[in-house]
Order: sequence, then structure tokens, then C-alpha cells
Amino acid sequence: MRFSTAAVLAICALLAGCAAGRLGGSPNVSVVEGSQLPAPTLADFAAETRPYLLGPLDKISIEVFGVSELNRTVSVDAAGQISMPLAGSIRVAGLTPTQVEDEIEQRLRGRYIREPEVTVNLTEALSQHVTVEGEVDEPGIYPILGRMTLLRAIARAKGTTEFSRLRHVVVLRTVRGQRMAALFDLRAIQLGAYDDPEIYANDIVVVSEDRARRLFRDALQSAGLILTPLVALLNNP
Repeated sequence: MRFSTAAVLAICALLAGCAAGRLGGSPNVSVVEGSQLPAPTLADFAAETRPYLLGPLDKISIEVFGVSELNRTVSVDAAGQISMPLAGSIRVAGLTPTQVEDEIEQRLRGRYIREPEVTVNLTEALSQHVTVEGEVDEPGIYPILGRMTLLRAIARAKGTTEFSRLRHVVVLRTVRGQRMAALFDLRAIQLGAYDDPEIYANDIVVVSEDRARRLFRDALQSAGLILTPLVALLNNP
């Protein structure tokens, strides 16, 4: 079986953490006592943000100061464009709301309005999302606003279930047309063995199922001391 580079690094990091015999292991994780845990700084909060890039189906509100006739809420079409009176058709896919503001102001300036002041706000995010499936409480598609990590993505899906196989969490991603998969150990991340990986738009997170726990749940709940091996018959697909 071949493993991805990320999976190999994850396993190595986990082993290194175990060898150290303590919580942590990642060079980016500092282990301190609870009473010594400092409060985050403003710079730490800023580091958590990521500019939102508009895409098809997103909705934005446009306000032009002093020209209420131009104020409107529009949806980005499938081609990544919006249409606005006087400014015409504008390709906004891949731009931030601030960049769209600049583009509209540039198109209106001089010809229609001497010094236009435009405000663009994201009202509904539909293009940038992550899919979380498998053994989570609420599988589904969730929007990505700001910075998203693997633990946060699973938390958006209301966490793992009693049947989750925490050592086998897979992230599927397409980069330049190449389909890739990375294997992560959720428990190791929670213990600080390595960093919580960042999740990007269109990623698919799959939390594997602990089939043995599901098969023997009833027996384990009803039995006291198990004196003989438990056997389950599996139906072939």
C-alpha cells in the first residue's frame, strides 16, 4: 500500500510524539501548564483570517454612496460575472469584495460620478465550501469563511460519532487537476503531535467508520466479562 507524503509525515510525527513520552511533538506546539496559558494577541487573531474570494452563486450587496439607484444585491453567475448599471458586466470570480469595490469605482469614476464611494459586502457564501462526510454527527456541505482547519471542519459537522475511526480521517483535494488524498490521525492532532492541517474550498473530509465497534456494539453493551471471542458474519456486497 502506498501512502501520500502527508500521511507518512503524519505517522512519523505521531511516532515522534509517542517516543517523547509526553503531550505534543510538533515544533510549532508548545506545551505549558493550564495556569501558564497566555491570552492571544491581536496579531494572533489577524493570522486566523483568510480573504474570501468570490465565486459562482455567491451573493453580494453593492452600495454607491449618494446614488441609491445603483444600490442592489446581485448573484455571481455561473461564469463568475455580475452585471451592474453604468459599470456593465464585471468578472468577479477570484476577487475579494474589496477588489470588486475598486473595480466598480474605477468604471464609474469621471464618466458618471466624480469620486464614487462603493461598498461591497458578501451576503451569502455558496461557492467556497467543504464537504464533511462519514462518521460525523451531521454530514453535509459547510461554507468556508476565514481560515478553516480539519478540527474546525469536523466541529462544524457537530463532531465525530461513537463509531468514528479517529486514526483514519482522509482529506481529498484536487490541485491543478490532480486528485490527491491525505491521511490524518485526528487523535494525534488533538494531542498536539502535529499541527491541525488547513482545509480549503472544495476539500472533502471523510471520517472513517470503526466497523468492529459498530458490529459488536450490542454485544459490548449487554455483556459483562467476555470470555469467548465474538464473531460476526459479514454479507458480501
